[in-house]
Amino acid sequence: MRVARLVTELTAPAVLVSLLTMAVAWHSARGAHGLAWGLLATLFVSGIPFAYIVGGVRRGRLTDHHVGLREQRRVPLLIGLCSVAAGLALLAALGAPRPVLALAAAGVAGLAVAVAVSHRWKMSIHSAVAAGTVVVLVLTFGVRLLVTAPLLLVVGWSRVRLRDHTPAQVLAGGLLGGLIATAVFATLR
Repeated sequence: MRVARLVTELTAPAVLVSLLTMAVAWHSARGAHGLAWGLLATLFVSGIPFAYIVGGVRRGRLTDHHVGLREQRRVPLLIGLCSVAAGLALLAALGAPRPVLALAAAGVAGLAVAVAVSHRWKMSIHSAVAAGTVVVLVLTFGVRLLVTAPLLLVVGWSRVRLRDHTPAQVLAGGLLGGLIATAVFATLR
């Protein structure tokens, strides 16, 4: 259980999205510009949404920072969706590099689907983000990053092992996350 909990924490959506955003921004605009774009995008795609969740946990409105209860997911996901959409608009207005905009757009699409699905079913957002991360890494840095594909199995195992999701919820999250990243990021980058 300890290893599964560690994997879940290290591969939490906020962690993966932050690291991926910084990597894509750095790659698309090297040096200080890449760092600046990455930090600004990360604020909107993971910083503000995660701060809202942590605040909700502290106030007792949310049970945990993974928002484990399906009934509690709608508002945090909507806050995340609004934050990422606002960040995308700001990044576009400021002239951010296309890959950074494409990544934020994929985030908007993924969150829109998560809001719709989570209303009725607890799809694994961990798995969705992990799959999207692998796709974006391969599209950005080349096929050599396929070595990150086992991440999907490890994340899925941890979510099922902790009884946070069923295998079907993990599989659905992974498939949707991979498809959205492929369709949106690949098209817009």
